[in-house]
Amino acid sequence: QVQLVESGGGLVQAGDSLRLSCVSSGRTFSNYAMAWFRRAPGKERLFVAGIGWISGVRYYATSVKDRFAISRDITKNTLYLQMRGLKPEDTAVYYCATTISAYDYPPAGLSDYDYWGQGSQVTVSA
Repeated sequence: QVQLVESGGGLVQAGDSLRLSCVSSGRTFSNYAMAWFRRAPGKERLFVAGIGWISGVRYYATSVKDRFAISRDITKNTLYLQMRGLKPEDTAVYYCATTISAYDYPPAGLSDYDYWGQGSQVTVSA
């Protein structure tokens, strides 16, 4: 059973930076994809950024492409999301997710991911 534990959320002001972390455990395979999604109040969960764990290929949502950076530390089984220039519209619960199927590139669909973290609240004040 794969487990994902997130940390790093909080309350920040517009323009600030924040880094989310997601530690995975219980995995016996390696060629998967991981991603960050977010759900803003009253809205659906949307893709933010993803990465092929072995390939390192990265995809970003257009809304965050120039401000957020996804990375991973293979030795620590940890996924990161570095967020810069935060805006009030970035306020959401952020979820990390992983596939169990092999991917060289990260898919962007909710249904492509098999395990999810518990979510981490990020609130950006104006």
